[in-house]
Amino acid sequence: MNMVKTVGLMVLMMGLLMLIGQWFGGEQGLFIAFAFSLLMNFGMYWFSDKIILMTYGAKEVTEQEAPKLYNAVRKLAVQAELPMPRVYIIPGETSNAFATGRNPQHAAVAATEGILRMLSDDELEGVMAHELAHVKHRDILIGTIVAAMAGAITFLTRMAMWTSMFGGGNRDRENSNPVGEILLLILAPVAAMLIQFAVSRSREFAADAGGARICGRPLSLANALRKLHAGVERIPMANAGTATAHMFIVNPLSGGGMMKLFSTHPPMEERVARLEQLAMGGLS
Repeated sequence: MNMVKTVGLMVLMMGLLMLIGQWFGGEQGLFIAFAFSLLMNFGMYWFSDKIILMTYGAKEVTEQEAPKLYNAVRKLAVQAELPMPRVYIIPGETSNAFATGRNPQHAAVAATEGILRMLSDDELEGVMAHELAHVKHRDILIGTIVAAMAGAITFLTRMAMWTSMFGGGNRDRENSNPVGEILLLILAPVAAMLIQFAVSRSREFAADAGGARICGRPLSLANALRKLHAGVERIPMANAGTATAHMFIVNPLSGGGMMKLFSTHPPMEERVARLEQLAMGGLS
């Protein structure tokens, strides 16, 4: 059901992107919007892992440099029947982790220095199993495509706004509706953002369940999530951005109230409750 929901949301986002192009540029605009989204997806597919690792100053480590983390990842990769990913450490006291890479053969997992000090061995394995579940489910590719399309929608609506302001584009076509165009300019980026968040939340639930099955200990992951959530509330990630927040196991950005509505992650209480239910019912 998570995969069906994800595919449906991605189709909806692609449709929204093409609607914007067609609304403001007719058939030519439709083609441009489609080509633009493909170009962005191509670039993100090949270079997103390098960009995010560089953004957070992640350093690749060997077994000798980080034996606890490296051995945990190697053990879990075998259990998940995945190739051994590259292992990175992110400097800083905040506690978090993410996976990246266009496919399992080119995957990388990264953990902060803070998470290595905070978690027990079992809890760290739970976190790394969650990240390997993302790799196994190819969530990195899905998240990259959705983020690229959301960015394309935002860019195109802004471009359309400036074009309309200066009298260009396709404003003189028959049956033009200026009010509808203004509403589309305002609502399309919001809709794209909400779709992106819905995809991210769906994949987080799937990765929690998949990670629990890989490590065989749902409660270890649940305990780790509790600690990480509290840790991020105390020490948010200083250089985290909204464009990459969905990649981390817990939201690296602090905030309450309305910010929770626009969070890239499901409520922590619900994630923990699902893992506890999975533990009580067994992993079959």
